[in-house]
Amino acid sequence: MRKLFIFLLFVLIGITISVFITNRKITEMTPRQKILRTFYPILTGLTRLMGVNNKVLVAPPDPNPVGSIHDLVMELIDGSKSALSTWKGKKLLIVNTASDCGYTGQYEALQALQERMKDKLVVIGFPANDFKEQEKGNDEQIARFCKLNYGVTFPLAKKSSVVKGPGQNAIFRWLSDKTMNGWNDQAPTWNFSKYLVDEQGRLTHYMDPSVTPASPEFRKAIP
Repeated sequence: MRKLFIFLLFVLIGITISVFITNRKITEMTPRQKILRTFYPILTGLTRLMGVNNKVLVAPPDPNPVGSIHDLVMELIDGSKSALSTWKGKKLLIVNTASDCGYTGQYEALQALQERMKDKLVVIGFPANDFKEQEKGNDEQIARFCKLNYGVTFPLAKKSSVVKGPGQNAIFRWLSDKTMNGWNDQAPTWNFSKYLVDEQGRLTHYMDPSVTPASPEFRKAIP
């Protein structure tokens, strides 16, 4: 028992040092956000190991959607508007995001993906406060947080609701209603759920939060 206690003590000390080293230069995060950023890789590994939040849905052949997602318009976080047809010819990775979530560290991987595949793909973040109120900030605060802490340059939408209901964002209504997209009824299960849309505006994949850009399933969907 004493050896186990000593082992756990050293593990705790190691984690504390890791948190300090990782976060000592970060000034634009709350203590909670710094801790979540440090433990994000552990959280992702554990959830995948336990089979939590790792569902992947793939479109059947010829899903026959009603129209294209390119017909829709999104309101950007700065208040301007942009038709999704702006990115016709590129894949769209649409992600509901939050600043105070265990998966918030995924911003870094999403930004790296955007930089690596900028000629073929556009990541679009949709901040939402639907899950345990983990996005309480206003649009200006969210934009600042993403830019300063994760260097986010991909488009961010105005904060909205992504879960099913009267106030659901129109883009997520299309993504999670099979009478519109042709096959999928799955709404986001938590922050950082992902929807992949092909170059013609057809939904091809839904991926749970634990399916990260480094996951085999993700790489299969986006080589």
